[in-house]
Amino acid sequence: MIFEPFSIKNVTFKNRILRSSIGGRTCYYDGTVNPAWKRFEKRFAEQGVAGIISATITVDERRWSPLEYPKLSQDRFVKPIREAVQAVQALGCKYIIQLGDHGYHTQTSLLPQVEDSKSASSGFDLVFGYGNRSSAMTTEEIQQTVQNFAAGARRVREAGCDGLEITASKGYLIHQFLNPATNRRTDAYGGSVEKRFQFLREIVRAVRQTVGNDFLFGIRLSAVDFNYLPVNFRWPVVFPLRHYFMGNGLNETLYYGQELAKLGIDYLHISSGFGFINPTESPGAWPIDEFRLYANATRHLSAKANVRAMLLNALPRTVVRGIFGLGWGYKPAVNADYARTFKQVVGLPVIANGGFQRQDTIEEVLRTGQCDMVGMARPLLANPNLLSLFKQGINEPSNPCSFCNRCSVATVVLPLGCYDRSRFPSQDAMEAQIMWWSGGPEDEELVRRGST
Repeated sequence: MIFEPFSIKNVTFKNRILRSSIGGRTCYYDGTVNPAWKRFEKRFAEQGVAGIISATITVDERRWSPLEYPKLSQDRFVKPIREAVQAVQALGCKYIIQLGDHGYHTQTSLLPQVEDSKSASSGFDLVFGYGNRSSAMTTEEIQQTVQNFAAGARRVREAGCDGLEITASKGYLIHQFLNPATNRRTDAYGGSVEKRFQFLREIVRAVRQTVGNDFLFGIRLSAVDFNYLPVNFRWPVVFPLRHYFMGNGLNETLYYGQELAKLGIDYLHISSGFGFINPTESPGAWPIDEFRLYANATRHLSAKANVRAMLLNALPRTVVRGIFGLGWGYKPAVNADYARTFKQVVGLPVIANGGFQRQDTIEEVLRTGQCDMVGMARPLLANPNLLSLFKQGINEPSNPCSFCNRCSVATVVLPLGCYDRSRFPSQDAMEAQIMWWSGGPEDEELVRRGST
């Protein structure tokens, strides 16, 4: 079934594989996409994926993370994005832009700024965010953010994209409003599952009104929050304790899915977990060295960030890995069962994400109706020619993605690419691949040997 076409609304995908959200520092310092961004996206289109879902592109001018990632917060960003999108579409590949607002969970900024603290409620979070505390958004700030999403959606359509996806996962701002551990508001935007959904409800209404009923519009949603993964400390503690340790369960998120269907969205993109990265959205190893790298790069932004970096550097690797590595591990098709539940209960087309690489696994989840399409990122970064291998009857690449998650964190600070040294014959080969993705000089032989 992988190579069977599939249509959502008025968009037909030539097969069932999407390159899901992944990005790197491929923009100019102001957030304008550069030739490296275009080159990165084209590589997947050339290798046959049916569609590409962009990295999360911010709709807020100042809440922007990481640096050198794309913005769509002003009209001036539209033209360069349009040029890259047209290049992808010319290769027979659909292009969907994923919009988001990182809120307090934002990972990097040049210098501390008040916008970085904004969230559903005030509080302390040890692992995510680099400010000392989050601060609750005012009603006026919430309404402005709703308008930011509507304006961003207009720009997505003006850029000539095939569709739009909004992320209500990854622990970003919308997810912070949905999650009962981070949303302790007592106004119209918190206090019950219905009120926690109000922020997303207003965004969806504003976006749909802006782009029209004929434009493809989906939501990336976390099926279960698993607040305790990764191991973290948040304050204050929330009662009942299941809200503190688990966040949303499946019943709550199915309610969100049903309400989204009533609002007229066209598909759901299902992952799980809270925070980026987390073990159920990015199953695999916890990248201790890369997390230390990120922590050191942001330690100047607050006392909390500095203490966090000091602890990660001072504690022995075995201790750090034993604490923060709890719950990490690879599980194939980790969210496929959740996707099937949403497909059955909500009735919308569903994309499943997390832990896909083998052809037989993908074929099984499609054949049994667990999902309609599969999204993946890390395995395609490791082997952009993955679909070509499937067509040859190869079940898994000879040099597969190891799901080490180094790329997920390293590329916050370093150029985009695979950072698993064990996959390459030499460090030069690894760096050649990284420089290729980044738009630098290409040593074709080294790149080929690192991606087969």
